[in-house]
Amino acid sequence: MSGHPADPPAAPSLHPAHTVRIPRPLPVERPSQLDLPEELRQLRSELPVAALAFPDGPPGWLVTGYDHVRAALADPRLSSRRPHLNSHVRASLITSAEMAVLRPSDLLTSDPPEHTRLRRLVAGQFTTRRIHKLAPRIQTIVDDHLDTLAAAPGPVDLMAVVALPVPCLVISELLGVPFADRDQYQRLTTELLSLDRTRDQLLASKAELKNYLLHLIAARREQPSDDLLSGLLHAQAGDPKLTDDEIAALAQLILIAGHETTANVLGLAVLLLLRPPRLWEIVRRRPGLVDGVIEETLRYATVLQFGLLRVAREPLTIAGQPIQTGERVVLHLPAANRDPNRFTDPDCFVPDRPDAAKHLSFGHGPHHCIGDQLARTELHTLLTTMLRCFPALRLATADPGQIPTHTHRVVHGPAQLFVHVTA
Repeated sequence: MSGHPADPPAAPSLHPAHTVRIPRPLPVERPSQLDLPEELRQLRSELPVAALAFPDGPPGWLVTGYDHVRAALADPRLSSRRPHLNSHVRASLITSAEMAVLRPSDLLTSDPPEHTRLRRLVAGQFTTRRIHKLAPRIQTIVDDHLDTLAAAPGPVDLMAVVALPVPCLVISELLGVPFADRDQYQRLTTELLSLDRTRDQLLASKAELKNYLLHLIAARREQPSDDLLSGLLHAQAGDPKLTDDEIAALAQLILIAGHETTANVLGLAVLLLLRPPRLWEIVRRRPGLVDGVIEETLRYATVLQFGLLRVAREPLTIAGQPIQTGERVVLHLPAANRDPNRFTDPDCFVPDRPDAAKHLSFGHGPHHCIGDQLARTELHTLLTTMLRCFPALRLATADPGQIPTHTHRVVHGPAQLFVHVTA
C-alpha cells in the first residue's frame, strides 16, 4: 500500500563539533501538523546525542536515534526520579519541595524498587483478561457516542463528541471517578498538560486535582466498589507504606494518561485516514488493517511530542558520548519512531507497515505503559465501528493543513476535528 510522503527540503549540514560546544534548545517548531522539526532529522543522522540547552539550569543531552533511545529507556543508570517532567521544554515553575507536596513519586517519577512496588499495585487492573472483560462495555460506550455523532446536524467536532468522552468514560469507570465530574477533571488535565501556564495557575491546578482525588479516596474508603481506587485502598491495608497521597498520585497519572493520549491518537488516526489520498475507504474495505493503522499512527504521529526526561544516576556513555552523573537526558520518542535505520521510508504513513508495532510510543523496559492494551482495545473498537457506520465520513475543511493541533501541550493531536458523517 502506498504511504503519504512528507519529505521536507534538506537543510544545511550541522557541524558536530560546533554543536557539541554550543547546546541548542529543543527543536519544537513543526513545518506542518504531522511533520517533525527538520533539525531533529539532522541531529539523528549526524549527532544522535546532541548537547541540549534547557530553559533553566545546566545543559543536558538529546537522544534521537531509535536504538539509542530504546536502550536508554531500559537502562537503570538513567533515573526517572525528576521533579519536573518537562523542564526541557519549559522553565521549572515549581520548586522540588512544592512538587513533593503536590505529588509524591508515581509510576512516572520513581525507580525500582519503589517503582516496582507501585506498579505491582495497579498492574492487576490492566491485565489482558481484565481488558477482555471490559470489551463489551467499551463497545456499548462507543456505540452510544457514535449515535450522538450520527445525529448531530452539520459538521461536528469529532474530538468533543467522540474522541475525548469515550476514553474519558472508560477510564472513569475503571478508576472509580464520577463521569459527571468530567468537565472539572478534563479542564484540570488540559491545564496540567499545557506549557504556557503561569506559576500560580499551575500550582492552583495541581492542588485542585489532588484535593479532588483525595476527596474521592475518602469517599471510596467509606463505600468501596469494584474499581481501581477501591482496589488500591484494599491494598493499603496490607501495605502501610502506601499513603493516600501516593494513591492520589497514581490515580492522577491513570486519569490523565487514560484518556488524553487515547483521544489524541484517535483524532490523529482519523485525520491521517481522511486527508488526501483518503485511505478511509481502503481500510474500510480491509478491516484487517485497523490494528496496523493504530500502530502506524502511534509510530508516525507520536503523541508525546517532546520526549521523556531522565537523569543520569552514574556516568554512562550513549552513542560514544560520555554522560556525567546528574546530567539530564531527553529521549525523543517521535524522532526515534521516524529513524530510517529502523523503519523504511519513516516519513510516510503506511497502514500495512509490517513492523509498525516496534514503535516506542508506549516506552520500553520497566516503564513500558501499563495501559497499552486498554488503549489498543479502545482504539480498535472506535475505528472498527466508525469505519462500519460512517463509510462517507469526511473532513469538514477542504484544507487539512488548516486543522489546528496542540503546539503548547505535552500531548500532540488535533485541537478540533470537524467532520461530516454523510456525503
